Amino acid sequence: ALAQCFVSPQRPLVLMPNPGYQVYEGAALLAGGEPHYLPLQAAQGYRPQLAGLEPALLDRTALLYLCSPGNPTGAVLDREELQHILTLARRHGFIVAADECYSEIYADEAAPPPGLLEAAEALGAGLDQCVVLHSLSKRSGVPGLRSGFVAGAADLIATFALYRSYHGCTMAPPIQAASAAAWRDEAHVRDNRQQYRQRFAAVHEILAPVIDLQLPAGGFYLWLRTPGEDCAFARAAWEQAAVKVLPGSFLGREQAGCNPGAGHVRVALVHDLDTCREAAQRLRALLARR
Repeated sequence: ALAQCFVSPQRPLVLMPNPGYQVYEGAALLAGGEPHYLPLQAAQGYRPQLAGLEPALLDRTALLYLCSPGNPTGAVLDREELQHILTLARRHGFIVAADECYSEIYADEAAPPPGLLEAAEALGAGLDQCVVLHSLSKRSGVPGLRSGFVAGAADLIATFALYRSYHGCTMAPPIQAASAAAWRDEAHVRDNRQQYRQRFAAVHEILAPVIDLQLPAGGFYLWLRTPGEDCAFARAAWEQAAVKVLPGSFLGREQAGCNPGAGHVRVALVHDLDTCREAAQRLRALLARR
């Protein structure tokens, strides 16, 4: 929908977190943009850093993807960070697309993660540079519905609506009805958050004695550092413990000779509490043997 932004003879840049959801990369390439990766490092809390980017690079940027809470790290951008990004977007003329599909899964019930539109309103900057994407998939645990929404600047939404009328498909009426019911109900979302907290607490208790384990601020993933190469660890977890985890290097791209996702695995705590406990016990036994 944002392909009209890419009109320069020099391929515009699309900034995106690394590691991250790889659809960002595919969308950039399909629209004729050039992916530019922002490495997520532990020293910076796995949050994207724009402060060190050259102004000329930001001038070439058409679009910046954010994901907060982040996939796969669970890192959350605070309001000040979002406002700094919006200030840069206005100065250099790029769009900020915030993937907020995990925004309703967080650790502290009293402190939900700030959103991009909230930050823009507090900044008094308007929504000119903003697009926010949300989904029932994570909030309600129904990825099969493929139901979500896009919100933000009116002109960008108009362009997106025109694009989707050709490229998308209309949801069947039963899916629309189920979606409306899920969006209206907050009780099940609060219950989902509580269940995730229970799983995180149980898994942390089991694994913390044998591996450096930091609980995320949001999302439902553990981003575990591996003892050795991540693909080897993921293979061993499957072969020796029948536990599936995703190598972090699969979610990252190499830059400057380094893949920021390497040396990690993503562990999704989406099963019931007993299954998560069992998986954690098996991983603990595996770690004890390595």
